[in-house]
Amino acid sequence: MLFLIIIPMVAENIEDIIKKQLKNTLRETNFSQLGQLYRGKVRDNYILEDKRIIVASDRLSAFDRVITTIPFKGQMLNQVSAFWFEKTKDIAKNHLIEVVDPNVSVVQQCETIPIEIIVRAYLTGTAWRNYKKGKATSGISLPEGMKKNQKLDTPLITPSTKAESGHDIYISKQQIIDEKMAKKEIYEQMEEIAMNLFTFGQEYCKEQGLILVDTKYEFGMKDGELIVIDEIHTQDSSRFWILDSYQERFNKGEEPDILDKEIFRGWLMETYPDIFPNIQPNQEIPPISEEIKIELAKRYMRSYERITGLAFEPEVANVNERIADNLKTTNYL
Repeated sequence: MLFLIIIPMVAENIEDIIKKQLKNTLRETNFSQLGQLYRGKVRDNYILEDKRIIVASDRLSAFDRVITTIPFKGQMLNQVSAFWFEKTKDIAKNHLIEVVDPNVSVVQQCETIPIEIIVRAYLTGTAWRNYKKGKATSGISLPEGMKKNQKLDTPLITPSTKAESGHDIYISKQQIIDEKMAKKEIYEQMEEIAMNLFTFGQEYCKEQGLILVDTKYEFGMKDGELIVIDEIHTQDSSRFWILDSYQERFNKGEEPDILDKEIFRGWLMETYPDIFPNIQPNQEIPPISEEIKIELAKRYMRSYERITGLAFEPEVANVNERIADNLKTTNYL
């Protein structure tokens, strides 16, 4: 068994640092020398010949819209993803080459497959919202009488399209094959790799006192080989619950102790029920409170420390300037 030392955060100091960093969050970058820029919901991607330089911003997306920025979020996502890529490199090949800054990874450029493989072990999130409406998710219907946050008998794969903008659409395996979004053998390989990664992630998280509830994986082709791309088991792409309190809270009909951005989705739906979860592509984003930003940053830090076993040491700084300095040091600028 792996024993990790967790250094607890001092709430007062952390909150003060997070509050100060609210003015320094990384919304976007513009390093034209790096190559062609593609800006995703969260990451700025620079294509440089056979490499891609990915800058994880502090942007926070929910319901397929960029809503706000969260202090230190990009740094935590990039470092957690790099941690998992290293841990799982013997299970599946991935695109990571090196990490040149806390927010920046250099990866292999590859042909992206426009499908997200979502693996779910519990009935929550979109699957639960669909279930309440009597709707299937990715063509999968569940038995009657299930409860929110209930553990599924076996994990489900609910693939979706990967939209460049707007809402992703849940789609069945048969649709993917029929519409030639991926060859049958490639798609089935994606599912197999996803389940292997998810099983490993669940077992590892359990040792750290966490539940890996669900997650998404993305894939690309490089020299005819399937590799894992984008991110893996981060607080943006996954749900994490505290293991010890889950069963008691579930039995009482209470929400689990959440360490991912689901708390933010819930806040949006409770605060602005007329807007979320069905916000439209061009609809104005409503005001986001400072309190929820700070709370979410603290929860991301808790999950970062639980997962990696390292204390997160935030510093108030100009992230853009630090990134530029490190890119120069590593000869990318």
